[in-house]
Order: sequence, then C-alpha cells, then structure tokens
Amino acid sequence: MSSHDASGISLPIIKGPAKHKDPVCGMMVDPEKAAGKVEHAGQTYYFCSKSCAERFSREPEKYLAVPGTGGMQQGSQPADHHAAHYSQAAESHATTDEKKVRYTCPMHPEIIQFGPGSCPICGMALEPMDVFAEVEADPEYDSMRRRFRVSAALSLPVLLLSMLGESLGLHLTPTVRNGIEFLLATPVVLWGGWPFFERFWTSLVNRSPNMFTLIGLGTGAAYLDSVAATFFPQIFPASFRGMDGAAPVYFEAAAVITTLVLLGQVLELRARQRTSGAIRALLNLAPQQAHLIAADGTERDVPLDQVKRGDLLRVRPGERVPVDGSIREGASALDESMVTGEPMPVEKASGDKVTGGTLNSSGSFVMEAERVGSETMLAQIVRLVSEAQRSRAPMQRLADRVASYFVPAVILIAVLAFFGWILFGPEPRFAHALVAAVSVLIIACPCALGLATPMSIMVAVGRGAQAGVLIRNAEALETLAKVDTLVVDKTGTLTEGKPQVGNIVVFEESEVSREQLLRLVASVERASEHPLGKAIVRAAEDEKLLTQSVEEFRATPGGGAEGKVAGKHLLAGTAKFLKERGVQLPAGKSMGVFTVGAAPVTAVYAAIDSKAAGAFLLTDKVKSSSAGAIQQLKAEGVRVVMLTGDRAETAQSVATQLQIEEIKAEVIPEEKSEIIANLKKEGRVVAMAGDGINDAPALAAADVGIAMGTGTDVAIENAGITLLKGDLRGIVRARKLSRATIRNIQQNLAFAFLYNVLGIPIAAGVFYPIFGWLLSPMLASAAMSFSSVSVIANALRLRRASL
Repeated sequence: MSSHDASGISLPIIKGPAKHKDPVCGMMVDPEKAAGKVEHAGQTYYFCSKSCAERFSREPEKYLAVPGTGGMQQGSQPADHHAAHYSQAAESHATTDEKKVRYTCPMHPEIIQFGPGSCPICGMALEPMDVFAEVEADPEYDSMRRRFRVSAALSLPVLLLSMLGESLGLHLTPTVRNGIEFLLATPVVLWGGWPFFERFWTSLVNRSPNMFTLIGLGTGAAYLDSVAATFFPQIFPASFRGMDGAAPVYFEAAAVITTLVLLGQVLELRARQRTSGAIRALLNLAPQQAHLIAADGTERDVPLDQVKRGDLLRVRPGERVPVDGSIREGASALDESMVTGEPMPVEKASGDKVTGGTLNSSGSFVMEAERVGSETMLAQIVRLVSEAQRSRAPMQRLADRVASYFVPAVILIAVLAFFGWILFGPEPRFAHALVAAVSVLIIACPCALGLATPMSIMVAVGRGAQAGVLIRNAEALETLAKVDTLVVDKTGTLTEGKPQVGNIVVFEESEVSREQLLRLVASVERASEHPLGKAIVRAAEDEKLLTQSVEEFRATPGGGAEGKVAGKHLLAGTAKFLKERGVQLPAGKSMGVFTVGAAPVTAVYAAIDSKAAGAFLLTDKVKSSSAGAIQQLKAEGVRVVMLTGDRAETAQSVATQLQIEEIKAEVIPEEKSEIIANLKKEGRVVAMAGDGINDAPALAAADVGIAMGTGTDVAIENAGITLLKGDLRGIVRARKLSRATIRNIQQNLAFAFLYNVLGIPIAAGVFYPIFGWLLSPMLASAAMSFSSVSVIANALRLRRASL
C-alpha cells in the first residue's frame, strides 16, 4: 500500500510482510499476536481485537469492498480501542480527496484517521501524517485564521466599550451597554469558539479531560453568567447587583479569551507546519520526470512513477538522479550530501551505485534503474522520518502521567477558589469568585505540557535526516545520550566492507584448478549476502567465469555457506566451519589471517565433497573515518568493544590500527546477543553498530541499534538509528543531536511546569491578601497562549543545532 506525492515518489504507508492489515480498523497486526482471525473466500484475515473480527464476520464484503480501508500505522498501539474505532468511523465521513491523506494527533499518535479533525482524547487539531512535496492547504489552519480575524474585529469594540466606555464619552445605561456587548460577543463565543466547545463536549463524552475542558468551562461560565445578568438580573442576589440594579457582565472576558485562544491555535498550527519542512525538503530532491531510453535508443520523458526496474535512464549535468541504480555508461561527480552529509562531490564511473535524489554535478551518464518507487532510499528515508516524528520518547511518560491528573486537579482548584472568594473575599464577592475561577481554568490549560516532548522530537528527527542520521524512533534518540558502551562489528562498520580477493591458494592435495575452484565457490556464494562471498563472486566475474546454479544452498551466519554445484557438495567459510563438518585442513593451512602492509587479509576456506580444496585470501581496508570517530567517542567516555565473527588475528590487526582495547572475535550472532545482554546486566547502556544480517540479533538486543546505511535491509529494520553514509562519525553527530534534544525537552517541560506552578496560585488569588494581585481572565488567556507558542519556538531552535 502506498501513496504517491506530487514529486512522483511512492511513499510506503505499510511495510513488512510479517504483518497484516486489519480490514476493519486498518491496524497492522502480527499474525502470532492477533486477537482473532477469520477465513473468507480462501483467505485468512487477522484482527487487532475480537470486536473487529466479529464485525468483519457479519459483513466481510463491506470492509473488503472499500479501497484503502483502515489507516492505523504499522506498529501503533492505541491507548484504548476507541481510538482505532474512531479512526474507522471518521473515515466513513471523509471525502475522496481526504482519503489520500492520513491525519494523527501529535500528542496521541495512536489516533489516526483519514481527513482532518480533532483528537478525541486531547482535542488538539490532527495533523497530516503523509507529507507531500507541494505545500498542501491546511483546512484547520485556514478555519482558525478566519475565525480569529472575525473574532478579533468584534472583540476589540467589546473590550473598549467595557473598559473605556465612559472615558470615550459613551454615556450608556447598563442595559444598553450590556445589550451591545451581548450582540458583539455572541458571534465570537458561539461561532469563533465553536471548535473549542465541540472539543469540550468530546472530552466529556470520552471522559478524557483536556485543555479544551478548561477552556470550555471558563469561557462558557463567563458567557452564560453574562447572558443571565443581561436578561435576568433579578435572579441575582441584591448583594451581587449594583446601585442601578444591574449585575456585572463578563462579555469582554469571554470574547477576548476566545480570541486569544484562537490566536494561540493559529500560531501553533503555523509553527507545526514548519516541522514537516525537513520531509518536504527531502521530497523535493526527487525530479518529477526521468529521461527514459527505449530499446531502439530513442529518449522520452516519463513521470517518475512510471519508471520500472531495469529501465535505462539518462541523467544530464545539473539534474538529480531519479531513482536508485547503477551507472552503465559514462562517468560523473555526484553531490551525495543528502545521504552522507558531506558536501564534497563523489566521483562515479561505470558499475558504481547511484542514489535517487543526489545531484549530478558534471558529466552525463546512463544508469539502470534498480530500486524504484517505495524501494528507493529517498522514499525509505521519508517513511522512517515521518514515522519517527510521531514516535514517543520515554521522557514523555512523565508529562502524560502529570496531564492525566492535572485537569481534574485544576477543576478542583477552580471550585475551591470560587467558594473561597464567595466566603472570604471582598465585595463584590461573586464577581471576584467568578473571575478567579475562570482565570484558573484558562491559565492552567496543559497544552504547553503536552507539546513539550513531541515538538522537540519532530524537529530533531528532521534535523537528523538533514545530517545523514536517520532516527527510527524517539526512544532511540533519547537513549543514545545515555549510552556509555558502544559495541561495533568489524566488516562493513569499521572496515569498508568491500573485500577483494587478493590471492587464491589451491591445496596440493586438491584435484581442481584455480579457475575451477573459483567458479565452483562463486556459484555457491552468489546466493549469499556476506561481503566476503560477494567479493569471491566479483572475482569470478572479473575473470569472466560463468557460474552455475546451486542446489540445497544453506548459509550459517558467522560460519560460511554450502550447497551442491554440478553434483559436487561445496563448503566455503572459516576453518572452524569446515572442521565442524568433518573437513580436515592440511597442516599449516588453517591460518586465518595474513598481513599486506597495514591491511588485514582474511582467509575463506573451501572444500569439495568433504575434502579441503583451497583458500581465498581477501583484503578489507579500514575506513579512513573510523579512527577519528573511535577516538572522539572514547574521549567522551564511551567504552568501545569490537565484536566480530572473523578470526582473532584479523580482529587484532584492525583493533591495533584503531586503538580498540576490547576485542571479542570468532563469535556467532547468538553469542553477540549474549555479550550485549551481559554488558546490560553490568548496568551498561549499550549501543550496537553493525551492517550485516548476522548483526540483526545484536542490534535488536542493544539499548540502541545503529545500522550502517550501506548494510543489509535486515540490519536496518532492527536498528533504532541508521547512519546513511555508513560512517561512524554519524554516531558522534547522532549523540550531539540526542543531547541537544534532551536539553530542549527538559527546557520545555521545566517551562511548562514552572508556568503552571506560578500561574495557578496567582489566578486563584492566593497572593491577593498580601500583594493585591488578582489576574484578569484575559491576561490568563494571553499567558496560556504564550506558553504554548514559547514551547514550540524553543523546539524549533533544534533546526539550527550544530552537528
């Protein structure tokens, strides 16, 4: 399932063959953990809950006939099931255009629906999950801005009339003045503030008190009291009325509060739009068209979404590469800063890989498309960044716990303040009591508290993507700052991961030639993902040797590969791997490493029909950036441990160059996980960096998994952070971003807590007997809006974080 943006990129919404979509609510469900399953028309459907399964059983065609039904993001788990059903119910009212865009709540990412709306839990405006290259119209922002403009125009005369009427020479009777204020304030409160009252009512129905519960109570109480005072002043006790018999009204407070809350919503919605800027910038990197070369050699321009795997495309100077692939003709220098964060162009020639979205700086070349649509690195980056921006950090749990008790506590404080002023306050007691209660309800709105964490996470994830650090979830970003132990794989992580066959040794006892051995072993290794195996395949291709089909292929992570080729049973791997299968290596031939200058050389042994046949000696250079990155991490107090399945001699050679003291060699993937588990038992916060299939279990076991972007998809799927360039300096950048994000969140939370701790007592009138302080509801509303905007502005500072 995918969504096409204006630039032609197919953005994946759901990924992962292991999970299935619940056809009722759209959630992604793990079949092993599904709450129910139903067989229909020869197909098995899995469900997140028994109620979804029952509804599907009653009317299966209803749910299967609607294209695009559902909308819960993979991996999202609703806090309660009404969130998933809210998503489905809201979808049924969405228009055809709205079905193209999913919306979610920044504070409650489990709420997902098609089309705009408000969150049933907190009442906040939902924001789009699917970002498009072109700036889309935001109906919520347009609506709030229109309501604010009208409300501001009507609220200003109400404010002037109530506060400066006499000074302006308007000698009106209380009845006339109250009537004019009523006519001006009513559209503001009932039309301008209608979205707030809708959310207020939703909070009551769902028993989810939130900021709009307080706003609804505050403005509603002020407005209704004023209406009663205007039309039925006789119902108020004599002590509540003035000499002229009129009761006090608060139309100006209700109108101005509504206007200020609308202003806060407008500023907040506009600021939140900026958080999608990083994704939109990535989307705009892809060209809208590609120059397709037909079979007869003619060229024509086609939309990007029509490019298929295997197509030949021409890329001219100054253009961006349309999709991922390999150069077939020509050469050029490409600006790959969008992937690597490095500004220097990289020289590319025939056979080299190119990435969609990178900029062709100089020459023209012809490339073959290999990954298109949702498979391209750019599309995957967009998907992961978008998902990560909606993930929740552990630090947010504190804010969530506080918010769950906060609103009921505020309502209780407002009630106590009201009766406190009624019983002990100066005259007019009722007026003071109402002002204090409304001020408490307004100033205590927890929107700043709720925005403190998600806004920082959204901005930080976008900033990381610009620096070549792809953050998969907020928890990984938060935990990285606490990491004190880094476990690193060797091949492809510390080294370039592009080993080359330096020499082929055929044992004297073997009955095959060098070319035969290379062809046979390459035939087996062609089915392998291991970089050493790929190097052997490249060596056979360089010598133009034709490989043969392999049968009964089997790979053992950390050991080697085996299979049948032309009736012969082939083994290729470590000396230990061969010995475990009964192969005896000739005396003196079981060495695992040699040295050529500073580069380590690893041996891959081969056996034919259980008889040792020879060895392939491969070299793999240490990355030029590894040494500096390791030293910087060590300077920050990070303990570095190398884990590798390679021989101890090879590992020691690399460790010596990089000044790594702790080495564990010849470990299988399961042992890597155990080693990480033991480090965690010591109280260590462990990050694991790797790039291969054999690293996947260790990446999943670590507190933070860090995958090299040049590695396998399995490794990337099991990592919380991906370094797009495959450069360990990215870890240094990621840690800087993590620390900056944590500081930013702490600042936001401290500001929100401090604001409420100081604001509520002032609003309640606690300091009135001492200092004479009594806060106007209008000032309380302005302060509440200011607090939210301040939190957002502070979070946006992360866009300029130096990495």
